[in-house]
Amino acid sequence: MTPSVLFVCVKNAGKSQMAAALLRRAAGDSVTVHSAGTRPGDAVNRMSADALAEIGIETAGERPRTIDPILLATVDRVIILGAEADVDVPAGVRVERWTTDEPSVRGIEGVARMRLVRDDIATRVDHLVNELLGG
Repeated sequence: MTPSVLFVCVKNAGKSQMAAALLRRAAGDSVTVHSAGTRPGDAVNRMSADALAEIGIETAGERPRTIDPILLATVDRVIILGAEADVDVPAGVRVERWTTDEPSVRGIEGVARMRLVRDDIATRVDHLVNELLGG
């Protein structure tokens, strides 16, 4: 059976979109990947998209989505990115929170910030792929 993961952040415009794109690239069709937000924004964060494009991942066609309660109840794992989002996850669904690097607290902003966030999430995604696929 193909494992499924739902990444969640508040706006589903940055971190959860990055995590989903990175997992899709790392796992291909071996993992079903979703992302959503607790209060979705209007569009994918441009700097997040640019940071992904730098490593060959395009986000054209992606858009922020709200959490589908049916999906939430049926995925194998929910991963909440950052400290701001809160999700009531149904019993039986594994949930974890990734408290990702936040370079802005160190005065790092703009594309440099997004690269560091991307790289932190990419490392976590690599560990997740190994865990899910036994690699």
